[in-house]
Amino acid sequence: MKNSFIAVLVLLILSGCNDSKDDSSLKINVFNDAQIKNSMIKALEWQEAHPIFAIHPTDWTNGAYYTGVARAHKTTKNMMYMAALKNQAVHNDWKPFKRLHHADDIAISYSYLYVAINEKRRGFADLEPTKNFLDAHLYEDNSWKAGTNRSKEDKTILWWWCDALFMAPPVINLYAKHTEQPKYLDAMHEYYMETYNRLYDKDERLFARDMRFVWNGSKVDRKEPNDKKVFWSRGNGWVIGGLALLLDDMPEDYEHREFYVNLYKEMAGRILEIQPSDGLWRTSLLSPESYDHGEVSGSGFHTFALAWGINNGLLDKKHIPAVKKAWKAMAACQHDDGRVGWVQNIGAFPEPASKDSYQNFGTGAFLLAGSEILKLQ
Repeated sequence: MKNSFIAVLVLLILSGCNDSKDDSSLKINVFNDAQIKNSMIKALEWQEAHPIFAIHPTDWTNGAYYTGVARAHKTTKNMMYMAALKNQAVHNDWKPFKRLHHADDIAISYSYLYVAINEKRRGFADLEPTKNFLDAHLYEDNSWKAGTNRSKEDKTILWWWCDALFMAPPVINLYAKHTEQPKYLDAMHEYYMETYNRLYDKDERLFARDMRFVWNGSKVDRKEPNDKKVFWSRGNGWVIGGLALLLDDMPEDYEHREFYVNLYKEMAGRILEIQPSDGLWRTSLLSPESYDHGEVSGSGFHTFALAWGINNGLLDKKHIPAVKKAWKAMAACQHDDGRVGWVQNIGAFPEPASKDSYQNFGTGAFLLAGSEILKLQ
């Protein structure tokens, strides 16, 4: 993959995250279209040259990364993104990962569907593995659906953790649109509502990551040192980023669309309220002092979703300065070689990051954000 990319001229960009004191770096216009596009391509090139995944090339980490690549191509039409998408799809034989009743393992199919929709050659894309996975995932019985898979996370529904709302619903929605089969969208809504009813905190307008973090009166397994509820930045980024993807492809006349619009607006308003002054959200949304530094993966998904909302008329343009502040801070977290730093490692709750910590899903979040920042007026 690395050898297949042509060389591009690069501009100097900010390095580090909130630790660059060089006055010359402050003169760079990170909102110039050419600068944004260049930053995105550098991120792509670095990630393609340094592949990383948690379990397998088709796992959720690459699913999130290549969703960002797909959206970057949708906005820029730069064929370097499409080359990366096609190469990984062919290499993976167009297959999702193997756990048929786990939302994480279908996330990679968003990129397959995007290629299929945009590829003019008949027969190039093979969506049969995606169809087989979705049919099993949505319509076959399993222990989660039966409510018998008990554990301390209370895994008694199909999508028992909030991250799942990014991994599966946008894929199902896009598949329903591409194949003109609304039954898949109806099934998606059924399982989405199970997760919403269990994990969404209507008072805080945020999602608990899973049942370990849901308060039941005064009793909760986990809380922050300041006695606030635990709301993980990336976990909520998964949800609101997934909502933007959902609404982008969901039919305007879908009977349940208003639910998703209202949920998006509620979450977007809360995310904006708690944005730190430097632009980047902390890993713990209600206890920013726990790890008092910006984190890029959660912030990237928030920035993508908020910019998307402004670009599509769901958020007022008065929020543009907040979104631009977030992108400026994210740009400062990209290293000169293209690597995106300050990404919290794989986890399920707030933990620290560092200048040199990276993950492919962090690159995906960066590309998602850039894809909408480019359209921000």
